[in-house]
Amino acid sequence: MRNDVYQIVTDRIMALLESGTIPWRKPWRGGEPPQNLVSRKPYRGINIFLLNAARFGSPYWLSFRQVQGIGAMVRKGERAFPVVFWKLFDVESAGKKDEAPQKRAPLLRYYKVFNVEQCDKVNPSLLPKSETIEFEPIERCDQVVAGMPKRPKIVHGGARAVYCPVKDTVTMPNTVSFDSPEFYYSTLFHELTHATGHASRLSRTGITEPIHFGSDPYSREELVAEMGAAFLCGHCGIENRTIEESAAYIRGWLERLRDDRKLIVHAATQAQKACDFIRNLQEQADEGGLHEPAHAKN
Repeated sequence: MRNDVYQIVTDRIMALLESGTIPWRKPWRGGEPPQNLVSRKPYRGINIFLLNAARFGSPYWLSFRQVQGIGAMVRKGERAFPVVFWKLFDVESAGKKDEAPQKRAPLLRYYKVFNVEQCDKVNPSLLPKSETIEFEPIERCDQVVAGMPKRPKIVHGGARAVYCPVKDTVTMPNTVSFDSPEFYYSTLFHELTHATGHASRLSRTGITEPIHFGSDPYSREELVAEMGAAFLCGHCGIENRTIEESAAYIRGWLERLRDDRKLIVHAATQAQKACDFIRNLQEQADEGGLHEPAHAKN
């Protein structure tokens, strides 16, 4: 039965890839661009990357003077983040007197801002109202997560879902940020599948060795993680809500790997081992079900 579920999910993903899939989208909210809370003006250029890299859940930022101006205060120990801009300065011209006496030259400057999550006493009326969606846990999914041996620490907060091998920590957006409980668990299963590659678990190359975003090893590891998420969703009976998202995500990474469909078989083999580890099964992960064909090893 265990391997039947894995094979059924693999077959469905392959069918979706053949028929075309919906564009993959991030299944949680919080994707607004960084912007100033007071002026509501979005930051531009490199500032988008600088502020998004801070990984706060809120997109709203304030200068220290603005924090004081709204009657709030920066929490002790919090550090500011730089925002850069170009300022034009008048400089003397080397031309003749009858020419324009001056010209303008740009100079890169910066100032510092704080995210509202770093501040106390921010008046709630200043923050845009967001729709509150009640999160309803799915018992079978919670049982899978709770039963994972050597489970990494799971931290909620921020705007990213990510597994950090160095800290052996999974970071997830808050549960209410997701469009549905099914998408929350699918995302968590994806990150937990990554975590099985840690040296203390299955010691998978895509996790134990440094790899660059978008490289072939990175793309292959993403295939494993999403196949693992799809398998676990199938085990928990929620794949009908998540399978198209998984297929679309896999489609994107396959395109980076020159659309080699055989890689799905390789990824499924590794994903099955990861799922069996997460489910704390004692059987050998390669007993029956999905096997890596001998000719595929060359």
